[in-house]
Amino acid sequence: MSTTTTTKTRTITLTGRRPVKIRDDQWPLIAEATGDSGDDWTDGARHDEAYQRGELDRYGLRARRHADGRVLVYGILDGATAWTQTRDHRGGELLEQPSDAEIAEAIQRVGTECGLPDSIIRDAISDLPAEEL
Repeated sequence: MSTTTTTKTRTITLTGRRPVKIRDDQWPLIAEATGDSGDDWTDGARHDEAYQRGELDRYGLRARRHADGRVLVYGILDGATAWTQTRDHRGGELLEQPSDAEIAEAIQRVGTECGLPDSIIRDAISDLPAEEL
């Protein structure tokens, strides 16, 4: 019996530079917001149907921090082109030793650049660890 464990890796698209490849166990999430263009629908069954058929744009905005202090902020707009005419977009930033305020600003920039709704950007910022006063 093999006891080999697989470490999950992912490739992240950054804005204005080549993508980076990371290991999830070395870059834990510090903030995340996801959703889709039907999030405000009141008909849950219709929403689920549309989601399954790929009729909705999907959004993701995440921040990850490495133990050395670097932070990756990246966003994804997975457009349901045939239904919404929205085009896919991915972007992100690698920050070296950022302050908490700089992380929030990067989330705002990346979310805006990717064309994500304000609600997703706000949710990602509010998911950051709370500041102690």
